[in-house]
Amino acid sequence: MINTKDILETIAMIRQEHLDIRTVTIGISLLDCIDPDIDAACRKIYDKITRVAARHVEVCDDIERTYGIPIIHKRISVTPVAMLAAACPGADVVKFALTLEKAANAVGVNFIGGYSALVQKGFAPGDLALIESIPEALSETEHICSSVNVGSTRAGINMDAVAKMGGIVRRTAELTADRDCVGAAKLVVFCNAVEDNPFMAGAFHGVGEGEAVINIGVSGPGVVRSVLARAGDVPIDEIAERIKRTAFKITRVGQLVANEAASRLGIPFGIVDLSLAPTPAVGDSVAHILEEIGLEKCGGCGTTAALALLNDAVKKGGVMASSQVGGLSGAFIPVTEDAGMIDAARIGALSIEKLEAMTAVCSVGLDMINIPGDTPADVISAIIADEAAIGMVNSKTTAVRVIPAIGKKVGEELSFGGLLGSGPVMKVSTCSPAKFIARGGRIPAPLQSLKN
Repeated sequence: MINTKDILETIAMIRQEHLDIRTVTIGISLLDCIDPDIDAACRKIYDKITRVAARHVEVCDDIERTYGIPIIHKRISVTPVAMLAAACPGADVVKFALTLEKAANAVGVNFIGGYSALVQKGFAPGDLALIESIPEALSETEHICSSVNVGSTRAGINMDAVAKMGGIVRRTAELTADRDCVGAAKLVVFCNAVEDNPFMAGAFHGVGEGEAVINIGVSGPGVVRSVLARAGDVPIDEIAERIKRTAFKITRVGQLVANEAASRLGIPFGIVDLSLAPTPAVGDSVAHILEEIGLEKCGGCGTTAALALLNDAVKKGGVMASSQVGGLSGAFIPVTEDAGMIDAARIGALSIEKLEAMTAVCSVGLDMINIPGDTPADVISAIIADEAAIGMVNSKTTAVRVIPAIGKKVGEELSFGGLLGSGPVMKVSTCSPAKFIARGGRIPAPLQSLKN
């Protein structure tokens, strides 16, 4: 039975509270494009993407008009490109990135993710070539996103990869210094990366996925905040209940769009990622939800507990709304992409150390954080190692997306535009981890990895 109250409530969520579908992402397998001739491989890649995703933007735009539900981004994820690079040793791997960029422009998507390597247990042929090419690839393209998985609960942490990625992150920022170091904003380093993530910069089409799949990322921090603002002074368990009910409704909207897109495109529906993904727009902030729960400012004492409550309630509500929940699913805390986080960082209420504690209970990790331009590569590697350790030990996905602000110091700002937002350069500890990082090797998998 159609419930008029629910319809009106959903309309209000969209019009007044920033409810949107953050992304409809088509995952595309490129395994059949592997070729020892890189030029032949690139032709196959371009032809396949432009064929499979030819109507992607058109269909999403039509769904948006039909249902009045904003779809902010249309994206593509592909098989980790390092796997294709392995077949053509010695070739210029950047050609793959340029081909993906050409395909992105042809079909009109916002981003393509999958310029990626999975090296949690060591380097396979193609991995090193792709990793070394990341700075150049991201500096020469606009729509390409890159990710590298350096650890997992089952494998431990590849510290050789961690050491290498500190330099790669810094070099990527340097090559795009004239554009506020935006290249580093399109590069993320993971532990326990998932194969069906629709969000950038970490999306790739895992080898366990089908030929093609539709994955949806929903968003609704503004909706949750409005619900809590109307709740008044109720106990914490009632706050959790209201968040769960709201997450259920938000996920139902995502399920509707997912089914419709899958039907129209003739591509199977994969998952709904029910992450609360904020934007720089006022009223669309995870930090403001935490403050609505009762904190004076995000970053103060109690922030980690409030975020744990929020993340758990979102997951419970979303799982009840769809049997195909996946991706990362929870609450994102990207500093430059969240109006409340930006404000808290500017006034000094939020530190990197507090953010690291928060990542133990939320969905991802240290995300979209501007750090001083003179931060050494080994310090960046150590930040990655710390975050990977949290993910490894807690059997969860964690990630690092930091942007060395070349030529800038603490308190100065970087601005990327769009959903990537802007924000202040945050202080980083200057104590050197150089000897630790230089050791290399692998941090063994924790005891909890032995689950069989």
